[in-house]
Amino acid sequence: MSSVCGADEARAEVIAAYDARGGVSHGALDEVVRFAAQLCEAPVAIVTWIDGATQYFLARNGVDVDRTETRHSFCQFALASGDYMEVCDATEDPRFIDNPYVTGDLNVRFYAGMPLISPEGIALGTVCILDTAPRPAGLTAFQREGLRLLADLAMARLGDRRVSLERSAEQNEAQAAIADSALRFRILADTMPQMVWSTLPDGFHDYYNARWYEFTGVPQGTTDGEGWNGMFHPEDQDRAWARWRHSLESGDPYAIEYRLRHRDGTYRWVLGRALPIRDPDTGAITRWFGTCTDIHEQKLALEEREIISQELSHRIKNIFAVVSGLIAFAARARPEFAPVATDLRERVTALGRAHDFVRPHSAQSRPSAQQDSLKGLMAELFSPYQQAGDDRIRVQGGDLSIDDRSATPLALLFHELATNATKYGALSNDEGHVVVSIDSDGVVARLGWREYAGPAVSAPSGAGGFGSQLIEMSAVRQMGGTVTRSWDPDGLALEIAVPLSALTRQPAN
Repeated sequence: MSSVCGADEARAEVIAAYDARGGVSHGALDEVVRFAAQLCEAPVAIVTWIDGATQYFLARNGVDVDRTETRHSFCQFALASGDYMEVCDATEDPRFIDNPYVTGDLNVRFYAGMPLISPEGIALGTVCILDTAPRPAGLTAFQREGLRLLADLAMARLGDRRVSLERSAEQNEAQAAIADSALRFRILADTMPQMVWSTLPDGFHDYYNARWYEFTGVPQGTTDGEGWNGMFHPEDQDRAWARWRHSLESGDPYAIEYRLRHRDGTYRWVLGRALPIRDPDTGAITRWFGTCTDIHEQKLALEEREIISQELSHRIKNIFAVVSGLIAFAARARPEFAPVATDLRERVTALGRAHDFVRPHSAQSRPSAQQDSLKGLMAELFSPYQQAGDDRIRVQGGDLSIDDRSATPLALLFHELATNATKYGALSNDEGHVVVSIDSDGVVARLGWREYAGPAVSAPSGAGGFGSQLIEMSAVRQMGGTVTRSWDPDGLALEIAVPLSALTRQPAN
């Protein structure tokens, strides 16, 4: 075990050698407390330095004061132990029950501190975090190791200042500590769930952790420099470049959501963040450190809730038009009232089955039928629009496998096309029909929608209505595909291209 505090004279010499308080104004340790607070999910993080009766805060996050009395400090006990210390619930620890920081406004309940140990083995201060809620389980092993690495980093920074003052042989030891801290950082970064990256001051990317290469599937080194931008969705690249250039020019934190290409070829939404690391003496940016966090499921969940809400509103608004169209179909095909009524009931039932494909299911409400066939889904969707002996919507080409992930956007998309064709297109008269084609090259699926013998159509003006937005949302944003339209004289021609990996999680045969 290291010396608790060392003899008073020896400890005073070591403290004077560091001149730690003289470096506070440079913000040399600010990133340490910011990262400690984030790592441990704590409202307060501090780098403390005990000098006699006073405990100084060399860097602080979440607290305004810059010093306290040593006799009231938690850190004095961590220094006495010379090792990591936790207080899971200060109200149950006899040492702190009457402590003013427990009973007062600061309301401390949890404490975790890692001592700052000098090369002489003297404990000088801590990197510590405080919380207003007890933590019976304490910090996780990952957080404890992170706090230890941050303590090493803090001592390395303080060691730099000591070396610059002493200009002695201790410089080599301090540099070795920095190199060791950097190595530990890489080890820590490779175990983090986020993708971690770093750049030179000019934005040249020269480091990615293992998670980046695992996520993207690219060979190491291929995204160095400016190669990272090619991993973004084409629609996001200009926006990401503009935000990154702004951060490089201004020094502002970098934060943006964009779609990043996954190793399976799809694009997933991630949250990119970066902060600059500054030279403690000059304030110049020496590096940028950033992370990418996969937020795809959260993003889609928000979009899905929104689109379902809009879809319900849209369907309610148009339900009378849909029902009127179905009645017209039945009346033209079968003039006898009773058969028409029977036929109409069957169509309404089929429409209900198609709607069941659209809505999200819980484990209890999910249909028992296997719904992994694209043609099967289309048959359910198009059955309300068919006539006996005359399929108004004809599906051509091979079948493709789908799953619950793609069924919802596909159902929304083709139901919207069929509804529009019923109201305005080829299915609004007796002669028109629609051909749906399915094709695949093993990588991309191409789904065609071609209307024939319908009334003359023309391209809509402006950005299009909710139906057009729904098609774009389903094909482009949810399945990562493209939509091409052609407004031919006798009907709409539309092609949708989506990656096969967006239709099913199972690999193509």
